Amino acid sequence: MLISMVCIISCQQQHQLTPSEGFIPVDGGKVWYRVTGTGNKTPVLVLHGGPGVPSYYLKPLDALGKDRQIIFYDQLGCGKSDRISDTSLMTTEHYVAEIGQVIKALGLKEFYLYGQSWGTMIGTDYYLKNPEGIKALILSSPAISIPMWLKDADSLISTLPDSIQHAIRINEQRKTFDVPEYKQAVQVYYEHFLARKLPWSADIDSSFSQIGKSYQYMWGPSEFTATGELKTYDRTDRLGEIKVPTLFIAGEFDEARPSTVKYYQSLVPGAQFEMVKGAGHLTMQDEPDQSNKVVIEFLESLEARQ
Repeated sequence: MLISMVCIISCQQQHQLTPSEGFIPVDGGKVWYRVTGTGNKTPVLVLHGGPGVPSYYLKPLDALGKDRQIIFYDQLGCGKSDRISDTSLMTTEHYVAEIGQVIKALGLKEFYLYGQSWGTMIGTDYYLKNPEGIKALILSSPAISIPMWLKDADSLISTLPDSIQHAIRINEQRKTFDVPEYKQAVQVYYEHFLARKLPWSADIDSSFSQIGKSYQYMWGPSEFTATGELKTYDRTDRLGEIKVPTLFIAGEFDEARPSTVKYYQSLVPGAQFEMVKGAGHLTMQDEPDQSNKVVIEFLESLEARQ
């Protein structure tokens, strides 16, 4: 009887991960994962943005792993994971289910869920379906309402030089997204609101060079133009269902405007908001120390109460 009880307890304990990388089979192929960090505090599972922008740009989050494991993976179709052309796999439902497959494969029992940009969409949806084991949510530069995102993007475009605004508006009207003038205007927008620290790091370059087809199919030609299924995504009506501690983060010059992110915060009981000064959408690239500090302080405050 005692032996049986010991077995039950040990089987219920969290599987101790070690720094490593490898592949996990999921529906449609294999996804690459990487575990970094040491210590036995609750691990953090990280969901990258996009859809289809691999996790290289999130590398500064390694610094969170001084006393816990940080788990990254490239969602199916991008980065080091298997590439796909089957559009039936390029759905929000697929990527939400994929999170569960990664969690099961890694033996995660309790963890913090960190989503960035598109990662906040599938992270929120996963929590609403499967809250078990999630100790807290960290929603960094969230895209919880795409109608609000697009409205904010229009406001941000209006702050750019007239020539840039014209290049964006006229080519969107014509749907000529491949002409040099449009691409140049997109880059100007990105350097103002996506990643402001120039030149861009090799990690950002790698993320863009290995972007998956799901970005174009599910989203569209640029950060401010949605033509795919995600253009109607909105979970603001369900944020009140979140029952775990939640931290919202936005950069001062973020595409996810601080005022909008504060609105999301107001819909989640007891949620916190932190703004990373000087940063755009990729807060961990523009201001890594400040961006990591707000996460560390949030986690430490939770664990001090345990």
